[in-house]
Amino acid sequence: MHYKYNCVGTCSRSIEFDINNDVITNVVFEGGCNGNLKGISKLVEGKTVDEIEKTLKGTLCGYKNTSCPDQLARAVREASNANK
Repeated sequence: MHYKYNCVGTCSRSIEFDINNDVITNVVFEGGCNGNLKGISKLVEGKTVDEIEKTLKGTLCGYKNTSCPDQLARAVREASNANK
């Protein structure tokens, strides 16, 4: 299933990815810090929702109460719940 998540509180505007059996592939961020987000996308490729959430949830960016990695953790969990 292809999923699009609209980010809140970050420079990136949205995250798109594929989810199959709770495995995440093809992560693409719209906006944000291009190089960093490409790196994060490569690091989470083929990981499960639980692995991504455990690693990235709660990561903060400066004074914000979220970050692009935190938004990705939220996005994959939301997609997983919607897929059940």
